[in-house]
Amino acid sequence: SFGYSQPSLHLKNRTLTAPAPFADETSCQCQAPHEKLTIAQARLGTPADRPVRVYADGIFDLFHAGHARALMQAKTLFPNSYLLVGVCSDDLTHKFKGFTVMNETERYEALRHCRYVDEVIRDAPWTLTPEFLEKHKIDFVAHDDIPYSSAGSDDVYKHIKEAGMFVPTQRTEGISTSDIITRIVRDYDVYARRNLQRGYTAKELNVSFINEKKYRFQNQVDKMKEKVKNVEEKSKEFVYKVEEKSHDLIQKWEEKSREFIGNFLELFGPDGAWKQMFQERSGRMLQAFSPRQSPNSSPTRGRSPSRSPSPPWVINKTSPPSSPKAASASLSSMSEGDEDEK
Repeated sequence: SFGYSQPSLHLKNRTLTAPAPFADETSCQCQAPHEKLTIAQARLGTPADRPVRVYADGIFDLFHAGHARALMQAKTLFPNSYLLVGVCSDDLTHKFKGFTVMNETERYEALRHCRYVDEVIRDAPWTLTPEFLEKHKIDFVAHDDIPYSSAGSDDVYKHIKEAGMFVPTQRTEGISTSDIITRIVRDYDVYARRNLQRGYTAKELNVSFINEKKYRFQNQVDKMKEKVKNVEEKSKEFVYKVEEKSHDLIQKWEEKSREFIGNFLELFGPDGAWKQMFQERSGRMLQAFSPRQSPNSSPTRGRSPSRSPSPPWVINKTSPPSSPKAASASLSSMSEGDEDEK
């Protein structure tokens, strides 16, 4: 027995529901001398009574997906592993690497909330010593295989590799803290203007008086451009709606015009209803006013010698004809009277 207590199910699940603990706030689960494991033994999942303790360290400034993927690889190197992550302090980092965007407290907290991390070691050493490895009972160190030259050494992990405790991980191409900082520097004016607009002062952004006025003027120009753009878009939309309505109105007008012309031709055309009606009425009028031919055998009507014959255009007011037929008969009698006179 190695003297390790198997982590309880509660402890395993805690990393998914709560931040990982700090190493100085928890006790190491190993209560016996640490027995060294080979990589082959660790990959077989032995020993079964304790997890393989894997250590990964770094600065982890502006924690990003590349960091998370490296820790995921370190966590899944062996079937049963416990991942400890060391984070260097601000003093060490500024001394050996340079100034950071995030301070050490922010970087510690970022690591605690990564799902692959079981424990965070604050103020981790820049170079791993045998005393540090023994203190935290570390079996293997995980890092990318590119030689890391720093602190006067061509590779700070050289002695770890020689001891057979180094396990390589793969870097994620296309993303790094330096790349993110490069983007910020490249687009500095954009971010400075945005933060001024959000309420940050020029002093907080380390912006000079002249640059502040320039950025604020550019913000006003951008606002004006945005308004003009919105007006243009609304104008285009309005014109499109007007054109669409005009097209509909023209189409409806054409349909109504064709209907009107068709109705007009049907009524007043060469064979229209109005012509037929006019012909019928003309026929009736001609029939009403045309005289009937008297038969040859009709006796000649005698007239009183004392009464002078009336002209044919004089109409008797006392007895007007009650119908067109009566008027026709009257005209016939008048014509007969004229013949008698002749």
